[in-house]
Amino acid sequence: MRKLILTTAVAFGAMMAVASGAQAKFVFALVPKNMNNPFFDQARDGCKKAEAESNGAFECMYIGPGEHGGGDEQVTIVQDLVAKGVDGIAVSPSNAAAMAGPLQAAKDAGIPVLTWDSDLLPENKELRVAYIGTHNYDIGVNLAKVAMAAKPKGGTICIQSGGAAAANHNERMQGIRDTLAGKQSAASPGDRLTGQNGWTEIDGCPLYTNDDFPVSVQQFTDTMAKNPKLDAFIPTGGFPQFIPDANRAAVEPFKDAIAKKQLALIVADTLPVQIDQMKEGLSLGQVGQRPFEMGYKTMFALKDIKEGKAPPADPTYTGLDVCTPETVDTCIGK
Repeated sequence: MRKLILTTAVAFGAMMAVASGAQAKFVFALVPKNMNNPFFDQARDGCKKAEAESNGAFECMYIGPGEHGGGDEQVTIVQDLVAKGVDGIAVSPSNAAAMAGPLQAAKDAGIPVLTWDSDLLPENKELRVAYIGTHNYDIGVNLAKVAMAAKPKGGTICIQSGGAAAANHNERMQGIRDTLAGKQSAASPGDRLTGQNGWTEIDGCPLYTNDDFPVSVQQFTDTMAKNPKLDAFIPTGGFPQFIPDANRAAVEPFKDAIAKKQLALIVADTLPVQIDQMKEGLSLGQVGQRPFEMGYKTMFALKDIKEGKAPPADPTYTGLDVCTPETVDTCIGK
């Protein structure tokens, strides 16, 4: 009997060794703010392309909240990833402050972390190796420049953001406000516009969607009903355009005002579904990021870190595309 037990134990040990060998590839998690979003779909595709090109060196685990939210579910997901001992994490924090907790646990466990799309708060940046993504302040700068070209004398404006705790959207809002005001503010989300250079934010704005696309469309509809002569409406993300039929129905009544530059409707991001809507006259401009590149670069950066190679530069910016109806055929970077 003792011999049988020993034989079984040896066989089991051999099986575990084989299994361990089969799973020797790194497992890197790409964690978006939510998975019901065409922007993050592109990041997923970049991640999977990197996986395919790695020749089995790593697996891209794309995992995140199914829907929008304030970040609680995302925090739980990252906590679980740390507990499971993944080899690396690349996360776009929905709530920058709340994400510090699980990322401290990741650091304590020796799991390298990158942020992408959205970064941590300045006081928590030591918890990640680097940020790979957009210079979010510059998105705001360029959104504002398109608005200023349409409205050189300024006017009333409403800014629509993703979430009050989302560092990337706050940085974009600061870029919009600073550029329109012609003055640098101390910190994101910047100083409210109260007449600087002719620009004034209306009561009730900024708006916060928490990445809820139907809410974003309803907010636009409600705002325009109360402020039919609004000069500019600027979402810091593509939220309303990600549900094109609903957005078309909401914006269609204002196509003439947009064409005449009476309403400067300018939206962040340049996904194909959004460019199609700009071509239809439903926006005066789009300022886009490169999410595919973010998903792709984070994976190989984590591989380099795990293999003891140099980490990526911090920050590593992936560039912007500024599109207007006049430049639509050439504006997207290749």
